[in-house]
Amino acid sequence: MDILKDLLLVNRSTIKKASKLFLNNWVIVFTGFVYTLLNIALIIVMNIIFRIPIMRFFSGIISFIATSAMISSFLYLLNQIIRYGRVTIQDFKDGFTVYLWKVYGVLFIGWVASFLFDRIIGPVIYSANLSLSGTISFIISLLVLILMNALPESIYQKHYSAWDTVTYAFNFVKENWIEWFVPNVIMLGLFYLVTGNVIRDVFAISSGYFFSFSIRGILLYVIGQVMFSFIMIYRGILFDTLSTSTRRKRAYMQHLYK
Repeated sequence: MDILKDLLLVNRSTIKKASKLFLNNWVIVFTGFVYTLLNIALIIVMNIIFRIPIMRFFSGIISFIATSAMISSFLYLLNQIIRYGRVTIQDFKDGFTVYLWKVYGVLFIGWVASFLFDRIIGPVIYSANLSLSGTISFIISLLVLILMNALPESIYQKHYSAWDTVTYAFNFVKENWIEWFVPNVIMLGLFYLVTGNVIRDVFAISSGYFFSFSIRGILLYVIGQVMFSFIMIYRGILFDTLSTSTRRKRAYMQHLYK
């Protein structure tokens, strides 16, 4: 099947499904505000805990678990929307534990990789050319964002262990990089043009924090959250389509994507 035709076919179907699901579950827009408040509360609590000498050792673990719980909650809401077409307050509450340890495991793998790089590979590279350290760090962050881009969807749509989830996300991107990144780049480009924000975190659960409490700042935040919520629903449907079919299969069953 011609790749351009496949792109148009799949994304035309995806945008119809995503629009319908978003309109039926518009309440997900407000979760970004809740997660923002929870993050602020977490920072305050961590600052208090860190001042207690005996608790400093546990502060990193507590922060890791709390962050994993919030990511788990958001991913569970996306799963409920995509699988069942609806979300409830109970889903929001239950979501904090559904993918908690899976997300924690994935984040821990990322932490270990970062730790080993900083201790083993990093010093060699930086000592060779200190002026390039910032550029190298940027390139590595960009590679992680690209190669692990489908991690959120892999977590809540595939029943794998933490390590297998990471490898699956990598292989998914490798096999579907055109079909996956073309719509994603377009949507994130529009998001940047409208809000001025760039989503750099693979596990972003909101459009960002308030940069201004002015009317314009609040309006941009709300618009950004609407766009972000739609993008995440869109990604979920697109991932489901691409991960359960091939280009040849989609060509054969193209009547289902109209």
